[in-house]
Amino acid sequence: MNIHAFVNADEGAIAAAGYIAAQFRLAVSARRRFTLALSGGTSPLRMFDALTGETIRWEHVHLFQVDERLVPSDSPERNFARVRERLLAHVDIPPGQVYAMPVELDDPKAAAKAYAATLRRVLGADGVLDLVHLGLGADGHTASLLPDDAALESNADVIVSRPYQGFRRLSLSLPLISAARERLWLVTDTGKSRALKSLIDGDRTLPAGRVARDNATVFHSLPDPIPGRTPVYS
Repeated sequence: MNIHAFVNADEGAIAAAGYIAAQFRLAVSARRRFTLALSGGTSPLRMFDALTGETIRWEHVHLFQVDERLVPSDSPERNFARVRERLLAHVDIPPGQVYAMPVELDDPKAAAKAYAATLRRVLGADGVLDLVHLGLGADGHTASLLPDDAALESNADVIVSRPYQGFRRLSLSLPLISAARERLWLVTDTGKSRALKSLIDGDRTLPAGRVARDNATVFHSLPDPIPGRTPVYS
């Protein structure tokens, strides 16, 4: 796991966008396309803004969601609403290469199976994403993989979470996220230093600590999570 500290959230978000652009170039050179999954929340919004200025040929990008609230498709509570507003409205990605989670379906389990089928159709038999962008909750959750949730143990590609902050959610599963070629963590909000230390330590009692650590990169703008160590800023 590679750790990069930044003096503020803006610098971390801009660096994360640059990292995604670099991974785009590697993937297109190797496989002629780039499969990217983006997480929700407010932390990545500045990263979305920065991505619109990167040199990315969006016609080669296939864009997925990491997680989504089970709300009506036109709800402002949707993660996809922010992705659309802050990223998709400003880049020329073919609409047929944007795969929103089908939360408009009445049955959450059917929605999870439908999205899993979409992933397999686009990714092929190996089901491997090029890059998964992840956030981190103060409780150690990532994506919508929550502490004490039985769905953490699922081998399905897409799971339905337990209720959290008033919503159940669809999420890419722990095995699918861990199988990705690259994992990028962006951690910018205050109050997450303890969770970040647990992530770096590989604390498997928390969902984030169970994600594969190989080919994983953390960009953060928090006080250094390792006691006694002076932060090394990128």
